[in-house]
Amino acid sequence: MWRFGFLSHEIAFGLLSVFLPLYIVSIGGSLLDVGVMTSAALFLAIPASFFWGYICDKTKSYKRYILISFLSSSILLFLLTYVNSVNLIILLYVVMAVFHVAHEPPKNVLIVELYSREEWEKSFAFYEGITEIGWLLGLILGTFVSLFGLAARTTLLMCSGLNFLAFILSLLLVEDPILVFERGLVNIEKNVDFTYKGILVASKVLEGFSVHKALKRENLAAFCCGLVLFSFATSTLFTPLPIFLSSNLGFSTSFVFTIYVLNSSAGAVGYFLASRKLGREEEKRRLQRIVFFRGLLVLLLAVFVMLGLQTAFLTASILALMGFAYALYHIYVLSLSMELIPAGKAGLFDVFVGLGGAAGAFIGPFFAQIFGFIPVFTIACIFFFSAYLAFRIFS
Repeated sequence: MWRFGFLSHEIAFGLLSVFLPLYIVSIGGSLLDVGVMTSAALFLAIPASFFWGYICDKTKSYKRYILISFLSSSILLFLLTYVNSVNLIILLYVVMAVFHVAHEPPKNVLIVELYSREEWEKSFAFYEGITEIGWLLGLILGTFVSLFGLAARTTLLMCSGLNFLAFILSLLLVEDPILVFERGLVNIEKNVDFTYKGILVASKVLEGFSVHKALKRENLAAFCCGLVLFSFATSTLFTPLPIFLSSNLGFSTSFVFTIYVLNSSAGAVGYFLASRKLGREEEKRRLQRIVFFRGLLVLLLAVFVMLGLQTAFLTASILALMGFAYALYHIYVLSLSMELIPAGKAGLFDVFVGLGGAAGAFIGPFFAQIFGFIPVFTIACIFFFSAYLAFRIFS
């Protein structure tokens, strides 16, 4: 039940994700302003993620930081209703990003400590599916907001109210775990399993049998590199994408929201399909295939743009498949990261994701404004394939 406290929060940020870039451009801002805002927010969220992850594990209090995140977001969004300056909007958004990430590490810890390792994928998938439905509802709400031409102040007030509702629901529904030990047990299990395999290989060698199976540990550095590269590619592509759909393809604001609704709907389907139990090795193989597939989709989008074939149907179809692929990717890397990253450093996952996202959030709009969107698609494609290679090395 505690997950439902996050639903209204995701509705607000689903609406905000498309509304805010378009709003900034409409009041005289540029693609570069959008890039600077998103990039600065993500860069400052990196140390914040590490801090929130450390402090929640240190204090063994998780509910407190979820409440801080939702209440501060509500207050800062309310302040945005009184601001018309692009620079002040950027400043408030960056401050909000620092507090916004406060709920991410505690949420991940709650899931892994309330459920056994065998249930992590299912638990993460259920949570992400619920929140993706919230994001989807936010995009649908944005479609109606644009159709009815509601004022920007009204839209921001709605986002503020939805975050305050998330605060109230979390206050009532979220409870800290009584004991925190599941990650420690998983780490012990992995070490015992590795030791057993080593003894098995050694005994076969001593008995004169030929051994063809290599004994190696997972490459954590390659995994973290894959997180950064994938996040960079995603942010490079999606940060300027609403502007591309609106300005370059000439789609109306309501239709841009509709395309994002399809993307989010496919993501929700992906989250619920990802809830099946998988062995670690199968999970790693699927992760690699999904990352490679997402790279192919970006390549396909770039080819369609270059050939002038970017129809509404093709664009919407590709973005829907991207949403589906991202959902599967997100569940696999979340489960693997919580297994690999030790207690006390739960925020590291968000640090690596934020590092790639922050760099991509600036590079995407910058290249789009200076060189056009074809280089943006090309860069994203290259980095998705680079992420695929990193995840191959990891396993």
